[in-house]
Amino acid sequence: MTVVTPGLFTTVQDEGRWGYQGSGVSVSGPMDLVSHRIANIVVGNDRSAATLEITLHGPELRLNADAVVAIAGADLKATIDGAAIDLCTQTRCRSGSVIRFGSRRSGTRAYLAVDGGIDLPRVLDSRSTHATTHIGGFAGRQLRAGDTLPIGESGHSRRASRRAPLDPRPRTARLRAIPGPQDDFFAESAFDILQQTRFTVSPQSNRMGYRLTGGPPIPRADEREMISDATFAGALQVPPSGDPILLMADRQTTGGYPQIATVITADLPLAGQLAPGDSVEFELCSRSQAIAALVAQEARLLALV
Repeated sequence: MTVVTPGLFTTVQDEGRWGYQGSGVSVSGPMDLVSHRIANIVVGNDRSAATLEITLHGPELRLNADAVVAIAGADLKATIDGAAIDLCTQTRCRSGSVIRFGSRRSGTRAYLAVDGGIDLPRVLDSRSTHATTHIGGFAGRQLRAGDTLPIGESGHSRRASRRAPLDPRPRTARLRAIPGPQDDFFAESAFDILQQTRFTVSPQSNRMGYRLTGGPPIPRADEREMISDATFAGALQVPPSGDPILLMADRQTTGGYPQIATVITADLPLAGQLAPGDSVEFELCSRSQAIAALVAQEARLLALV
């Protein structure tokens, strides 16, 4: 598959580079893990196969061999040779076909899976791109015009046609979160502000994290500072400004700002579909509720296999 035009920020991602945070290596992986998995399921790939994560303004891609593809996540008006592609649906393409993307209808990140997966070398057990440190993916960077991506051995002749249900991606997300791990740094009023405010994703946001604005500053209980500690996917850091930062896939492995709460794993895919200007609200929940939500989400995905 050859990149004709690269789009805004198109990278190769698999499920992430787990097991190396102790050495300071970020996990990376898809911002919306559920859509990444659905795209792979629809074409018949293993869940570990690499996809393309396409952000807001998509690329133009030319297939250099017959292929089976699927797109899940954001609706960016994808077409093949000018014909619209239905999301979450297996589509068979001939060699020479061109995939293009248009304007954003919903969501922010689309995931393009090809039967056989994108077959780039693994770096530290993962094909995921971490562009800040130039690790993984295609030469450790976002795609550029002229890049050619190898595709793994295809088994699409043995695949039945597949389709998955659509999962709407609203521009306002309500995310459930568990207090902590540094909730003792905050007064009770801080949790009230967190749950009563509709925040806006600022333009100073990327795959590392979203800076959230639009609400009153979140107050700390006192002026003490913390020693740097491990950071978590979905953690809400609160810097001295009081404007929270929602940590995402390319987050640093440690940080010195206290984390008032952590978005539950089941809701992180919703967060991954937000763009600057979108709104986000938070609702505190219990650990048991978080586990139940993840179990239910996993059951829905397994039912598609």
